[in-house]
Amino acid sequence: MTNQTASSTRRWRTPIAAFVLAGTGLFSAISSQAQVAAPGTKAMSSTSAITAPALAPSTGPVYNNKWEVYGGLSYSNGQAGQALPKHYNMGGGEVMGTYWLTSHLGVVGDYRIQAGTSPTSPQVQVFNLNRVLVYQNIVSGGVQWRGFKNRYAAIDYHALAGATHGTFDTAITGYPPPPGGGQVPTTETAGLYPNTTSPFGAVGGSIDFNYAPRVAIRLQPDLIFEHFGTETREFFSISAGLVYKFGKR
Repeated sequence: MTNQTASSTRRWRTPIAAFVLAGTGLFSAISSQAQVAAPGTKAMSSTSAITAPALAPSTGPVYNNKWEVYGGLSYSNGQAGQALPKHYNMGGGEVMGTYWLTSHLGVVGDYRIQAGTSPTSPQVQVFNLNRVLVYQNIVSGGVQWRGFKNRYAAIDYHALAGATHGTFDTAITGYPPPPGGGQVPTTETAGLYPNTTSPFGAVGGSIDFNYAPRVAIRLQPDLIFEHFGTETREFFSISAGLVYKFGKR
């Protein structure tokens, strides 16, 4: 029985070994053929043959630009009245310009416009003013610091200070009196701030994903501060858009 088993094992071992040797030889031949250079070109190593394509421009930015302009769409939340129990959401746009003094430090000018609909106090719901349009124009300036950077991306940090002008009576100005006369709504009865200008501040950062040596895609979150009422309040803002770099420092 043992002799039959050994004979059977030898019978299978020989073709299997031949198959393995043939497969090894075929793989070696294919590998050698793949590395043969085409006429007029250099031979490609096995390592370079499997290198993944670059995820950023092969000639990325060298970050020696003097100017930088950013434009994008933005979102933020806010509160349109001192005692209103709910926040409101605003959408809009942002434009930021940076003048780089050094490879890390720059001065910034920033403009934002935001608009949204805010809830009101119950006193004006009889006028069907459950939500009203409000908007802000924001102008600020500050400093920007460039941190980590390579040909793929760059991370910046900024701190801004300025002013925001809030317009809260858009839906109330010129509102017709109720049939038969009576009181018309006001920003006070609606629980809204009067139209006024407030100090504004923002601290945050941005990450720029390089698309070309002069163009990047930016994502920019901020913590913002305003003082329309009796206290300073903090809200969240985020924007996304394109950066264009020009000039040489």
